[in-house]
Amino acid sequence: MDRALAMPTMPFTSTMPWNEWGPRVDIYEANGSYQFKADLPGMRRDDVSVMVSGDRLTVQGERKREKEEKNPRFHRVERSYGSFSRSFTLPEDADLKAVKAHCENGELTISIPRKGGAVETKAIKIPVS
Repeated sequence: MDRALAMPTMPFTSTMPWNEWGPRVDIYEANGSYQFKADLPGMRRDDVSVMVSGDRLTVQGERKREKEEKNPRFHRVERSYGSFSRSFTLPEDADLKAVKAHCENGELTISIPRKGGAVETKAIKIPVS
């Protein structure tokens, strides 16, 4: 019964240690490209780095803590701060030379067109506009 209700496995695998924070990411396919959308509330595009190396897409960044008052009296702390790194294994048909990244209003969108052929092995830094 468990197999009948199981979600299908995706070709995208992700790595992130359980005890670290990282943005939530939606991955989907539309118009012949793979789309990644990550929530980055309170972060600017200068705080985010997107890289492709081999068959891996890596999103890194840092959310900085707001300037705090001296001696704050916290009643509850739920928001996470600090550095993060999320990596995703990409399918072989991802065109790693045509990756585009855009960050606006706390949402990072990465678009990777599909293609055939071999996987690039050299690391490529993707500018975030």
